[in-house]
Amino acid sequence: MNYRIEKDTLGEMRVEADKLWGAQTQRAMENFVIGKKKMPIEIIYGIATAKKAAACANCDLGVLPADKRDLIVTACDEILAGQWDDQFPLHIWQTGSGTQTNMNVNEVIAHRGQQLHGGKLDDYPLYLSPNDDVNKSQSTNDIFPTGMRIAATKMLLTHTIPAILDIMKTYQEKIVEYADIRKIGRTHLMDATPLTLGQELSGHLSQIEHGLDTLLKSMEHLKELPIGGTAVGNGINAPEGYDKLALQYINTITGLDFVNTPNKFEAMASHDSLAEVSGALKRLAISFMKIANDFRLLNSGPRCGIGEVVLPANEPGSSIMPGKVNPTQCEALSQVCCQVIGNDVAITTGAMQGHLQLNVFMPLIGRDLLQSSRLLADVIRSFNDHCLKGITPNRERIRMHLNNSLMLVTKLSPVIGYYNAAKIAQHALNEGLTLREAALELKLISEEDFDKVMKMD
Repeated sequence: MNYRIEKDTLGEMRVEADKLWGAQTQRAMENFVIGKKKMPIEIIYGIATAKKAAACANCDLGVLPADKRDLIVTACDEILAGQWDDQFPLHIWQTGSGTQTNMNVNEVIAHRGQQLHGGKLDDYPLYLSPNDDVNKSQSTNDIFPTGMRIAATKMLLTHTIPAILDIMKTYQEKIVEYADIRKIGRTHLMDATPLTLGQELSGHLSQIEHGLDTLLKSMEHLKELPIGGTAVGNGINAPEGYDKLALQYINTITGLDFVNTPNKFEAMASHDSLAEVSGALKRLAISFMKIANDFRLLNSGPRCGIGEVVLPANEPGSSIMPGKVNPTQCEALSQVCCQVIGNDVAITTGAMQGHLQLNVFMPLIGRDLLQSSRLLADVIRSFNDHCLKGITPNRERIRMHLNNSLMLVTKLSPVIGYYNAAKIAQHALNEGLTLREAALELKLISEEDFDKVMKMD
């Protein structure tokens, strides 16, 4: 294997000859051999977006030559196109500021710029300096959180929210379709008064709607970018107007509507905005856990459980019991909900670790937020496509449970009183009678009045 010698302020490092990274990336590869998971590529793309915008703003403000801007822009465009994904080898577990990843991006851009300029990777000095040119007017402390926010916003807008909107549409269709199917309700897992299947599903939809509303509101804070804050938030080494101009370029590049944070000190010393988004995703996870459990209960059986709703049979459910089919989409959904809730605990704990002018738990927070966003998007789509769209009511089972329920006696309470109605229910249960038979046997209501009161709406 061929190597070249790269240099940084600590000395020389051997780097594989064909790699675009430099000495700082190589040091991090050797110093942080922790786990197998690499920094999410979405964060790399978010940082590259900020680097491209920074180069354009720096050039407009006269602190970066146009030819260097063009080299940086071209290299960033190649990164954003996925051309150099294999040049970002660092693991999540590194410095909490993300400095090693920021320098990884700087070094890749600088070395790719060297090639685009007609030079060789081992020509020194590089035409583009990773620090003086690619990182101009920046610090890891403002560029990494900017990249995280860009990455998270794009993930939510392109994956999570569309999946939520799709499943809401399915629910709306099912609610209309099943509006007239009366079934027994259950509280405490015990028989309760009736409702329709459409009404039962409407509760699910309302949970999702409120969850989506919470998520959208939380994204308002997420879209506040700290770019231009540089080291501690006061913009040292950045030219006047740089932050506003860089933001304009970010919005042009992404097509989104980010804003400059009104207080860069807050946005760099804390990551409350990301914790808020995680909390919104946790709320959705809580809702979808309830939804998954409801369908598991309603589908239970097929003969010895509730069995009122039939889920699609997607695959055999047992390696030993022939013919068994399990609610696997519900199980996948609930497992993801557990992971999202667990991620929220980690994000919450990480977000509490802001000390003075910087929170140094950014790789953890960024990675877990992206994972929660993508996992929820994927599992919601899977549940929607392979389960919810194919559910069917077991009308015979629904009718049987409705007719057998003792809680229909609740309708008699306004006529004969709570205690007399309770006597009827208890007598029916103890003697194995229908409510009608029990009521007439106890002579607490006339046959005519019973039939009138108990007539279905």
